[in-house]
Amino acid sequence: MGSPINVLIWNEYRQEREEERIAKVYPNGIHAQLANLLGEDGDVTVRTATLDEPEHGLTDDALAATDVLVWWGHMHHDEVADEVVERVRRRVLDGMGLIVLHSAHFSKLFKALMGTTCNLKWRADGEKERLWVVDPTHPIVEGIGEYIELPEEEMYGEHFDVPAPEALVFVSWFAGGEVFRSGACYSRGAGKIFYFRPGHERHPTYYDPAIGRVIRNAVRWAAPVARPQRTFDLVPALEPIEAR
Repeated sequence: MGSPINVLIWNEYRQEREEERIAKVYPNGIHAQLANLLGEDGDVTVRTATLDEPEHGLTDDALAATDVLVWWGHMHHDEVADEVVERVRRRVLDGMGLIVLHSAHFSKLFKALMGTTCNLKWRADGEKERLWVVDPTHPIVEGIGEYIELPEEEMYGEHFDVPAPEALVFVSWFAGGEVFRSGACYSRGAGKIFYFRPGHERHPTYYDPAIGRVIRNAVRWAAPVARPQRTFDLVPALEPIEAR
């Protein structure tokens, strides 16, 4: 077995402390349940960080020790300091994997990496969602059948204002009739990014075994791989060059 994959789970961790109905679903915070899911794999080490920690828990040292960052945010995107967003963005470009969950589509970080508004339609009626696997060859859907069905979720609908994904893994259908590109893969610099739609805080989505399997698969997919060091700027020639 090789070196463990070092995962850092980031969460605002505000609504779980401030709203009783959300605390009933995630009494220890969404990050704690995500840590439980990822901790099922013995070759993954998991740490957590939250908005109210110094530097939001995303210090240079913390990021340097992270292979894959999992990000959940919702109501407090604007409170994430710009300098921290830039620090994380640079780590992604340098090769750190990033898993963006649910309403983190509107985070400063995801918008900076996508270069678009990342806006969408939404409706919080707790309706059925069916996530169809549209790329059954992709490693993120290993062990998943044709679809995942969630009995209650927040609706996200097209148009989703993001760049065309390099790979589209899931498309969601909702009971109200909308569809949504709910599993989208990107690369930015040397880093891999997976956006995964489910995970509204009022619903027990992150207890679903299939959702957990997708996130665990995504962490493995996004983890850095050994590759030559990227070089930029002025470099010497590999071959002799005649003076002109």
